[in-house]
Amino acid sequence: MKAYIEERTVTIAKYIIEKKTTVRETAKKFGVSKSTVHKDITERLESLNPVLAEEVKNVLDKNKSERHIRGGMATKLKYESTSKNTG
Repeated sequence: MKAYIEERTVTIAKYIIEKKTTVRETAKKFGVSKSTVHKDITERLESLNPVLAEEVKNVLDKNKSERHIRGGMATKLKYESTSKNTG
């Protein structure tokens, strides 16, 4: 694996742990695709730093368990802003 990929993988992992961000938010921050972030943290990180990989997995599992709430809030905000514009 190339050095810049290893460095990016560890940097992304530390960012996710520190900021408790989602894959989508992290990808936007680092200017890479969601697929790249996902591959970095689920495949590459395990061989580079298993302890860090476990911490990231915990954050992502928490995000996954909460995503239905975020989706519901997004829908609520969408319809609240629509009703203000039409009323």
